[in-house]
Amino acid sequence: MTSSAPLEMENVTKRFGFFTAVRDLSLNVPQGAIVGFLGPNGAGKSTSLRMALGVLSPDEGEVRLFGERPNIDSLRHVGFLPEERGLYKKMSPRAIISYFARLKGMSAGESRKRADELLEMMGLTEFSRSRISKLSKGMSQKVQILASLAHRPDFLILDEPFSGLDPVNQQGLEDLIIEEHKRGATILFSTHVMEHAERLCDSIVMMARGRKVFDGTLDEAFGALGRAVLIGVSDGFDLDGAMTAKGFGENEKHGDTWRVSLPSGRDAQDALRAAIDAGAPITSFRPEDARLRDVFVSLVSDAEAEDLRQSLAAHAAKGEAA
Repeated sequence: MTSSAPLEMENVTKRFGFFTAVRDLSLNVPQGAIVGFLGPNGAGKSTSLRMALGVLSPDEGEVRLFGERPNIDSLRHVGFLPEERGLYKKMSPRAIISYFARLKGMSAGESRKRADELLEMMGLTEFSRSRISKLSKGMSQKVQILASLAHRPDFLILDEPFSGLDPVNQQGLEDLIIEEHKRGATILFSTHVMEHAERLCDSIVMMARGRKVFDGTLDEAFGALGRAVLIGVSDGFDLDGAMTAKGFGENEKHGDTWRVSLPSGRDAQDALRAAIDAGAPITSFRPEDARLRDVFVSLVSDAEAEDLRQSLAAHAAKGEAA
């Protein structure tokens, strides 16, 4: 396979009538990475993935799979799990997995062997010859996931893979993603559940209202939110005044605990030392746990607020023109 990045999208825009589903999206998924594609429902994630696969054509911009426009040859190296689940109800799990593997170029014998291997791995051997219509929703979803990776793709795209799975099967899928990555696959998966991204991803891309609002590592995402420490004090001590004098100017009080923001270049130990030097009667101290959910809410809220501001400005401009 070519050494080009599995997926490159440059300034891609997709419209449906007057609605812009994806706006000026640039995205690069490097070889060997696990990238989380995050956003609320309606953020443009599924539309972006369909353009990545050539199912939809962008109205503007360019999409490249392994250095070229999506085509039959490049798609043979891709495994895709769509958000909309759908399997042939009268076929068996073994037959379906084998069928999809053969569509990607595997021989009949190799595809059946691979199907048996995957079904055993996921604890579905006893159901391998049952009709899909006889399986539970969770089992059917696992079969579709296995069908997407049966041919050992170089690049695996999973659209909301954890949706509908119970916690046990979600963990099983996380383990499977890790195994595929160890095998050498590059993985891009969309989700609106931040915990999966925290555990699995090298980097993340966040979407809101059709626009990219963040693209970087988890550490960079946490840095975008801002770091802080939580300091508990007694006797109604005015920690805000004391910390402001020491160069820590953004402090919020929650009962007897203060949230002290860390300026650039200052760490948790600097804040603790400043509080001690100020004579604060400290009862508790801990760095604030950064959570991707908080970063996500902050960035998405900012994007929605900006869209609202632009919409109001546009309406005002129309009113003045009239």
